[in-house]
Amino acid sequence: MGVMNITPDSFSDGGTLYRQGPDLGAVRRRGEQMVADGASFLDLGGESTRPGAEPVSEQEELDRVIPCVEALADLPVTLSVDTSTPAVMREAAARGAGLINDVRALTRDGALEAAAELQLPVCLMHMQGTPKTMQQGPQYDAVVLEVRDWLLGRVELCLAAGLSRDRILLDPGFGFGKTVTHNLALLEGLSALTATGHGVLVGLSRKSLIGKLIGREVDERLPASLALAVLAAERGASIIRTHDVRETADALAMVAALAEPPRAAE
Repeated sequence: MGVMNITPDSFSDGGTLYRQGPDLGAVRRRGEQMVADGASFLDLGGESTRPGAEPVSEQEELDRVIPCVEALADLPVTLSVDTSTPAVMREAAARGAGLINDVRALTRDGALEAAAELQLPVCLMHMQGTPKTMQQGPQYDAVVLEVRDWLLGRVELCLAAGLSRDRILLDPGFGFGKTVTHNLALLEGLSALTATGHGVLVGLSRKSLIGKLIGREVDERLPASLALAVLAAERGASIIRTHDVRETADALAMVAALAEPPRAAE
């Protein structure tokens, strides 16, 4: 899953696709390149969820995201809309989006009803707090079990609203209200989520976890991001969300090759 943030303030790529509004030429070029590099999904977001981020208005998010969905709708990938806003979900779906990726797990007013109405696949992510407050002393007694159980609680509400179980993905929310210790525990215990039978999406690309562990700045985190992608795939993750599609696709292709039965000597 290639990351495409249509924002001025996302932690890694903020401003690269947005200059006083969405840069549709840059969006199209980035999307085409990510598809050529091996992306199966393009994830479009118009509201930064970096630590400390301020929310944007519904209209601003619509103005950022919807023209980009339209600009990419003919590409041979699933367009994912990274949003918690019901109006954005509806408008994006009407223009060709095929996945709702919600960091708030459909908790915003009207979001669950919108998802049930649209019947698109959804990804439910765990976050303790809000983007503005989530890194202000997050605490857990047993982070893996608490994240799993909270997500399964959201799944039950989705099922009760009319969503199909096979259309629900889970994301543990690395870096969203978690310390380094919490993030490492979630990666080590990822099988607790994969064992639920739901596909698991992970986003570890360029995260601050890397900077805190090995002291690399955002633009120096590719090797460590690839290592984390491989570890997540080996632990059963279904979708890897990344800023660096070509490199990540190559790393995952090697994981897949090792999982295949050995070939006869050539």
